[in-house]
Amino acid sequence: NEWMHKWLIRCLRFIDVRLLYAFASVFIVPICIIVRPGGHIIYHYFRRRQYSRPSALWKTYINHCLFAQTVIDKFAMYAGKQFRIEIEGYEKFLSLESKEDSFMLLSSHIGNYEIAGYTLVSDNKPLNALVFADEKVSVMQNRESMFQKTNIKLIPIRQDMSHLFEINRALQEGETISIPADRISGSNKTIEKQFLGAPAGFPFGPFNIAVLKGLDVLAVNVMKASVGTYKIHVTPLYYDKTESKEKQIDELSDRYVKELERLLHLYPEQWYNYFDFWKDGNKH
Repeated sequence: NEWMHKWLIRCLRFIDVRLLYAFASVFIVPICIIVRPGGHIIYHYFRRRQYSRPSALWKTYINHCLFAQTVIDKFAMYAGKQFRIEIEGYEKFLSLESKEDSFMLLSSHIGNYEIAGYTLVSDNKPLNALVFADEKVSVMQNRESMFQKTNIKLIPIRQDMSHLFEINRALQEGETISIPADRISGSNKTIEKQFLGAPAGFPFGPFNIAVLKGLDVLAVNVMKASVGTYKIHVTPLYYDKTESKEKQIDELSDRYVKELERLLHLYPEQWYNYFDFWKDGNKH
């Protein structure tokens, strides 16, 4: 609740985040694994990646610990703490940001994407980020306060699809859009892709918007490299804009999925989609 959020921010102004990491790993994570469905879902994710049962159990625990750390790190940023940030491909972002045309960032529920909003400074045009509409007021207020420094606006994703009007306005005015492309929100229309060896449904909307508007696209993901360090991966997702709309969507989504697979090969424990992602179900 909001009182707990404010209490956590006050505490993080004075204590080391590692103390909360330890507390979460001992007292919170084991309970979450047992009582929440995400525990067995992530276990099957690791079994899908060919880990043995004991290794998959251990990786499930590490995954939950890292997720707890990313949440703590977000509140630590609200409290004024700084993390060491390394950026791979920053010049690609700066090149597109310096032009008049709009472009799109595609994010994922891996790592800690919110930290990108505090680091990728957009001087020449506003960056509009789609976010979950039902966050606590305290979280939204802290985000907005932090994002004002980097010229970022928040667009809540709503069930009535009104956020699409905001997206269209931003693109008409040459602004940048950031959209998560690995989780279905609003529309249930999907595009099926082979992901980690099995068919999975990805949201059709982000790829469709990019192709309809002829946008350049960057995949941006922020991975926790160590305690106190994050690495931002900025990767251009090239696609042939002379092809048919269907082929463009297919190529763009293919490149997004391949980039997601590449990062999960490097950081397998930082997959934070706690639901049945694959269409073939959990067969492991």
